[in-house]
Amino acid sequence: MPVCPACRSNVETDARFCPYCGAPILPVPERLGPGSTLAVADYGKAVLGHEIGQGGMGIVYRAWLYYDPTGRLAGSEPHPVAVKVLHPLLRGRDRARRLFLREAEALRRLAHPNVVHFFALVDDGSELALVMELVQGEPLSAIIARGLTSRPSQDAPCLPFVLAWHYFAQLLGALAAVHQLGILHRDVKPANVLVRSDGVVKLTDFGIARIPAEGAATGGVAPGTGAYMSPEAVQGLELDPRSDLYSAAIVLFEMLVGRSPFDAPDRSELAIRTAQLDDPPPPITTLLPSAPGVLDVLMAHALAKDPALRFPSALELGEAFRTALGLPLSEGWTAQKELAALAKTISGLALPEVAPTQADAEERAEALRGDLVVAFQKEATPPVGGGTRR
Repeated sequence: MPVCPACRSNVETDARFCPYCGAPILPVPERLGPGSTLAVADYGKAVLGHEIGQGGMGIVYRAWLYYDPTGRLAGSEPHPVAVKVLHPLLRGRDRARRLFLREAEALRRLAHPNVVHFFALVDDGSELALVMELVQGEPLSAIIARGLTSRPSQDAPCLPFVLAWHYFAQLLGALAAVHQLGILHRDVKPANVLVRSDGVVKLTDFGIARIPAEGAATGGVAPGTGAYMSPEAVQGLELDPRSDLYSAAIVLFEMLVGRSPFDAPDRSELAIRTAQLDDPPPPITTLLPSAPGVLDVLMAHALAKDPALRFPSALELGEAFRTALGLPLSEGWTAQKELAALAKTISGLALPEVAPTQADAEERAEALRGDLVVAFQKEATPPVGGGTRR
């Protein structure tokens, strides 16, 4: 089904104008598709399979990456990957190209088990594509939707507290490392949190991320999804990591309650953004009586309109909620803390006089990555799974 290039709504196949915003539906120019081949620097080639998703800027394909440093591909074993291709209707737009390259740069800097792995950027002058890890699983949004319909009673949490913490701890570990590198994700929401079939979380879609070389203010109409945006993001003001943490707290709220605090079926995107500015979050115990009362206090803290009143870091936010839920200090959460502390060093951004040698740090980080994945696989209770998603 065609997608409107302006508002991204699905439209009828033969539509000439979008029924929602009135934009003309232009014929889609010739583009990459199943069976196409991309030359991938330092690897060899990627062969595209079927389409597995579309976003505001790109089309995502399942693909196979052939690693061939010799230039002779015969007999090489293909590795399944996801390839995100800039939408053909956006090829000539400078802003779309900049956002696409920004996502590649953000992912290139990251090496964390809870961030989707980046293989390569393909830019041959006519096509722009990202080659990334293929996540065998489903978005957290689908897990929440399923939990909402299958919970035993209205008083029960959407997801069990232990399972919600299992996902939340991994999301916060990813954000802790991201923020150490000076990167802001700016679009933290359940749809951008992928959960592998073994319970390991992957933060994805850095399409509107801010990297250190850019300014901190968004300006104009703020990008993002209203239900998860911080008040300062809605206003296009200067952002810091506390904006991402505000969004992460909303993700936890939704995992427990089944909906975000400021969303409602009859609210428009503008109304939701206005509520982010004006409305206090509803006490979580009024929607979920089984929740401990301290969560009301912590949510009010995490969702304060003034960033200065919020938790200053992902690890402090996580520690407060872990303690409130009465959960033990797990191997996975302990590994997250140490890995976040090493993030800047292994990226080469730390000052030599205040950091261990990069080789030592990378060796320790590699061990921690393995420990973290094993720990969270053990802690995935109950096991989850689903279709294949990037």
